[in-house]
Amino acid sequence: MPGKLVICPTPLGNLGDVTLRSLDALRSADTVCAEDTRVTGKLLAALDIEGKHLERLDENVIASRCDAILDRVQQGENIAYCTDAGMPGVSDPGMRLVQAAREKGVPVEVLPGPTAAATAYVASGCNSSTFYFGGFFPRKDAARRQLLESLKALEAALIFYESPNRLVGALQSIKDTLPSRPVAVCRELTKLHEEIARGTAAMLLADFESRDAVKGEIVIVIDAPTEEERAEDACDAADSARERAVQLSVAGERPKSIAKTIAAEFGIPRNEAYEIALSARDESAQ
Repeated sequence: MPGKLVICPTPLGNLGDVTLRSLDALRSADTVCAEDTRVTGKLLAALDIEGKHLERLDENVIASRCDAILDRVQQGENIAYCTDAGMPGVSDPGMRLVQAAREKGVPVEVLPGPTAAATAYVASGCNSSTFYFGGFFPRKDAARRQLLESLKALEAALIFYESPNRLVGALQSIKDTLPSRPVAVCRELTKLHEEIARGTAAMLLADFESRDAVKGEIVIVIDAPTEEERAEDACDAADSARERAVQLSVAGERPKSIAKTIAAEFGIPRNEAYEIALSARDESAQ
């Protein structure tokens, strides 16, 4: 009989969040593969699960060991995979294991359970009914700003994981790029010292800069564009479109062609673009 690969979510911090299905999978597994065997070993001990064979399967070795692990499953071994906390495969090496299993035709049972991104999204109290999960924020300021600019128009909350050592830098990037957005810093979710800090990036930056140290796992939730931000962006787009329309009109293009060009370039409605094109024609003719 073939074995089974079970993707097994573990608590973010509160042991009470372990699911009955996760407990059954861990108890019945022949081997528990783990991102960090020390972390998972402590978890198994806390759950009174003893005598399990633990194997390291982290970012450094998972690519080279996937095939061997999956061969063992096909030969009848039951293997559970855990990361340090939460749902394996969400911004961690578990994704590679699932991809390899799908390519090899090995059945994968994914158990539902705790995930920091979804928990933070709800805890943040954001106003958006949709969200974009970006995994870990880029380490470099320039890359963070570039990413935020590319997502600026997205009608969704933006969710990122972040290291406590880089939180201040991340908030500075958000402050400079999306200054009016409501932001939530969700720290130590489900744990004794859980904190949900909310405000603009500037407010949160001043708060966390003043602290002696910031500890714990962090999720940043940036709310969707505000009405104020939408209005400012629309005004900026219209101003830029007018300048572009005058340039095209001076170059001899007709209003219909100008309208089509500026509507595509600046994302403004066709009717508005045509009015701008006509105004540019009149202005350039003076």
